[in-house]
Order: sequence, then structure tokens, then C-alpha cells
Amino acid sequence: MDALVSQGDILNAVKNYFGEEAETSDYGQVQTRGKDQMVEKMEGFLGSIEKVNEITHHHTIADELVSASEFTFDFDMKDGSKIHWHEIIRREWKDSGEVIREEYFQAA
Repeated sequence: MDALVSQGDILNAVKNYFGEEAETSDYGQVQTRGKDQMVEKMEGFLGSIEKVNEITHHHTIADELVSASEFTFDFDMKDGSKIHWHEIIRREWKDSGEVIREEYFQAA
């Protein structure tokens, strides 16, 4: 999954790895319930990007059915704004290899 995200193929990462009932939480504010809602959210977000300047995958750690991946994302947006996120993505997985919960945390 991280390999797809690193290549900027975030939508296919969600489509290929999220379970149908997966839930997400962005910094405890924006939440999605179900794969379809996350796909819709990602389509909207990705459609608002003018240019991808950088996606860097720094590290991933995994312990049984939980993983945490550190990324830096740097985007120029179509509205003229810039996004620079350094974040930790925590995932809970099913035995089948599907993500059932994904949370985003701001890294220092």
C-alpha cells in the first residue's frame, strides 16, 4: 500500500487495500465510514491538486495487524494554496490484508 502512495497512486491504494467497512479519521476531525466514502473523499482531494512536488515515504513499522507509516506530502493546489504535510498514518488491518481503520497524525 505504501508503495502505491509513494508513487502518488493514492486512489488505487484505497481501492485495492481498504475493506468495505473501513473507517478513517483526519486528526480527529474529518471522518469517513466505508470504502466508498473514502474513495469519494480521495477523488475530490486528488482532483484539487495542481502539482505534486514531493511524496516521501520515510519509514513503516508493523506489529501484527497494526502499522504506522511516516510520509511527507507537498502539493500545489489548483486554488493557489500549498499543502505540506509531515504525517504518520496508522492502520489497523484484517487478517485478509484489508485496512479496517486508518488515522492520520501530524508528525513533528
